[in-house]
Amino acid sequence: MISGRILLTGATGYVGGRLLKALESKGYAVRCLARRPEFLKGKASDATEVVQGDFLDEASLEKAMEGIDTAYYLVHSMGTQGIFDEEETRSALNFVKAAQKIGIRRIIYLGGISHGEKLSPHLKSRQTVGKILRGSGIPTIEFQASIIIGSGSLSFEMIRSLMNRLPVMTTPKWVRVLAQPIGIEDVIQYLTEAVELPLHESHVFEIGGPEKLSYLDLMKEYGRQKNLKRLIIPVPVLTPGLSSLWLGLVTPLYARVGRKLIESMRHETTVKDESALKIFSVKPMPIREAMRRALKNEDQSFAATRWSDALSSSYKNKSWGGIQLGSRLVETSSTLIDATPEKVFEFITRIGGKNGWYFANGLWKLRGYLDLFAGGVGMRRGRRDALSLRVGDTLDWWRVESIEPNSLLRLYAEMKVPGRAWLQFEVKKEGQKTILHQTAIFDPHGLWGLVYWYGLYPVHRFVFTGMLKRIAKSVHFQPPQDSGLV
Repeated sequence: MISGRILLTGATGYVGGRLLKALESKGYAVRCLARRPEFLKGKASDATEVVQGDFLDEASLEKAMEGIDTAYYLVHSMGTQGIFDEEETRSALNFVKAAQKIGIRRIIYLGGISHGEKLSPHLKSRQTVGKILRGSGIPTIEFQASIIIGSGSLSFEMIRSLMNRLPVMTTPKWVRVLAQPIGIEDVIQYLTEAVELPLHESHVFEIGGPEKLSYLDLMKEYGRQKNLKRLIIPVPVLTPGLSSLWLGLVTPLYARVGRKLIESMRHETTVKDESALKIFSVKPMPIREAMRRALKNEDQSFAATRWSDALSSSYKNKSWGGIQLGSRLVETSSTLIDATPEKVFEFITRIGGKNGWYFANGLWKLRGYLDLFAGGVGMRRGRRDALSLRVGDTLDWWRVESIEPNSLLRLYAEMKVPGRAWLQFEVKKEGQKTILHQTAIFDPHGLWGLVYWYGLYPVHRFVFTGMLKRIAKSVHFQPPQDSGLV
């Protein structure tokens, strides 16, 4: 076991955030350096120290490195506007100066696989940072990875956006260039094991999965696992510049960093040196498993999400269409009720069956008939008990997926719909009153799923907003518990 603390930079990022949990679970003493420490609130354990610092401010780096034995360098400027390679070089030089002055004994860095001389600006920058760190005289372990697959990774999100939105797409030559994708869990294991690896000098390790695949192969694998049938037409003329414009039209969220990624994908990024497989215990999983785990982990993360917290802390809900979180479209509304959480939750758990849905019951019945006509379950199932709910119960076309007394009720839709849908209620004490959050969540299945969500959004918003208001009103004026709601 190392003697000093570990400094983790980039803990607010995709890889760093997952590595933080891995290091904490192994009992390491971790200090996180972040420009905005508040972004790590709730993500780092109480035992982890979080300090403010900026890579362009050498003095703040020195302060953050006091008492540090090993430092992770997991920051990059891929998402910045302006000249990112100059920023990356300055950041690396400042980091090295501070590390030399403090006496850091080991640096661990994650870069990208890069072979040959004609590299994209992004890969050149990654290569330059690695040379600066290794040239510091401090033993440095540099991992060079190709495409990283995991829920939330840039490559995964771009693949998802393209496959979900475009039933027919033209693909440029770069999507057929070979890479060696690796699952995020394998990357985290490599980074974690590097802490204890006996090391007296710097070393570069290329890491990748067991298969050499193209971006097109990854898109097809995603489509297979999500049961999306797509017509993909190869064209030889779509340059990286045009590709980035095309990407901006269909996936505007990733347009800026997407261009840098596309430029990197013009060259093969496969593993040439397999020494990492001999030195580390990691046995990288095949891409089918990595993709499956990415989708599964995303579902697990979703199941644990308090949408009211996620939305209020990170996003502003749009006035029309809701917002997009990962693959899901989310619309949430809230109301403050002058009652206890227990009383509010009691009224929430009365919905469905003969009790009705508080508002627009005619529309609910019409939707049920349409579902029956389409071969679905409709509203004929009702509910097991008029006064109580438990996990697994049916509520018309819904099923109770999760229930936490006086706190949360989440329903999963089992009607015919081009995707997956949930309706979630959260109850929280707010001073002397109670705030009720009602959230509709939809995971669209391809283009028809998007058409369904946006096409019926005005109707859904009308029904759910009216339902929320009627629940609040009913808490004050509803007859005794054994009465129906309609």
